[in-house]
Amino acid sequence: MLSNEPRIPVYVPDRVELVGNFPNPFNPATQILVDINQPMEADLAVYDVLGRRVTTLHRGMLDSPGRYAFTFDGSNLASGVYLVVMQTPTSRLTRKMLLLK
Repeated sequence: MLSNEPRIPVYVPDRVELVGNFPNPFNPATQILVDINQPMEADLAVYDVLGRRVTTLHRGMLDSPGRYAFTFDGSNLASGVYLVVMQTPTSRLTRKMLLLK
């Protein structure tokens, strides 16, 4: 059966990208956006400026191409610069985030 309703296009990025976070600066939570162009293993984590892992947002398989959004809540952390790092089998991407309280 055919439908006359418009189809929502599926977003398939042409590369792996750690888009960043919004809002930035943030208080206390932010959304971190990740684009992938094929299914892949990924590790997404937040670090402080001393290189200590603060939290792991995702570890494992991202099953389909597209944009993924992960929420980071910094309500239990001090104000400052934090790094979000995405590690895949082929790349390591880093972005800065600023937590202001």
